[in-house]
Amino acid sequence: MPSFSRRHLLCSVPPAALASTSAAFAQAYPSRPIRFIVPFAAGAGVLDIMARLVGQHLGQNVGQQVMIDNRPGAGGNVGAEVAAKAAPDGYTMLMGAVAVVVSPYLYANLPFDALSDLVPVTQVNSAPLMLIVHPSLPVNSVAELIAYAKARPGQLNYGSGGVGSTPFLATELFKSMAGINVVHVPYRGGAPALADLVAGQLSFMIENVPGTLPFVKDGKLRALAITSRQRLALVPELPTMEEAGVKGYEMIGWNGIFVPRATPPEIVTRLSTELVKVLRSPEVREQMAKLGAVPVGTTPAEFAAFVTAESQRWGKIIKDLGIKPE
Repeated sequence: MPSFSRRHLLCSVPPAALASTSAAFAQAYPSRPIRFIVPFAAGAGVLDIMARLVGQHLGQNVGQQVMIDNRPGAGGNVGAEVAAKAAPDGYTMLMGAVAVVVSPYLYANLPFDALSDLVPVTQVNSAPLMLIVHPSLPVNSVAELIAYAKARPGQLNYGSGGVGSTPFLATELFKSMAGINVVHVPYRGGAPALADLVAGQLSFMIENVPGTLPFVKDGKLRALAITSRQRLALVPELPTMEEAGVKGYEMIGWNGIFVPRATPPEIVTRLSTELVKVLRSPEVREQMAKLGAVPVGTTPAEFAAFVTAESQRWGKIIKDLGIKPE
């Protein structure tokens, strides 16, 4: 029998039939559980919180279980690599953040290219962060923290989920704009870093609101400012960093969903459509508001443009701050 390539076989199929097959494929998807990779530790980290919230509702909508798979390490690169190298069949998703787009600027010899090996599906949310200190630190404002740090160069420390994580970038930006010298202590996620801050092993952090607010309310941490240009409704008494004296400072964290390169476009579209439904539901909007976050929900093209812009923006900031690849 003659030998035919897959390309020849496809070319012999009428376009209408191919379109019908693709549509049927998308309709049948998903037919088994979906793995949702979170590249940081389980717990207080906002990626983990958002993944569990979105995953639960997505699973209900598509009739399949969405299983959270925490893969912390290397500032989110361990989990991102797992996702990038997974089968491109729509059954592996990654909950990413700015760490995904800045990894090429911060890590040398990465075994994958986040910008080409991962396909943007939709932006999930945007949210400010909170500057908090351990109560033992004798400061009650951002100005007092800056003065205290300047009087003790290299003696204060801060924690983050690793080089490239949103809290890391937020604090490095604060260090530069405030002119202070403090030591970075990397962790495998925001939750273990917060645990050490509560225990007094760290001086301060800039972290997500959902993880920090309970400790602030319990008096275990002291909040000094919010990183957005507008105050947050959850803590209206808390000033913004700009109001607190760091002129021009703004840091808005975001989370978004990616899938491996070569995932069929019809699956990317189906995922995006289902995720946008989740993010626009009144229940999810209400749940996110309680976390100090705003649901977004964009098309793959819109999210891809956003990711490119974020990469260019932070690439310049990282270069200007003099942060070197590890």
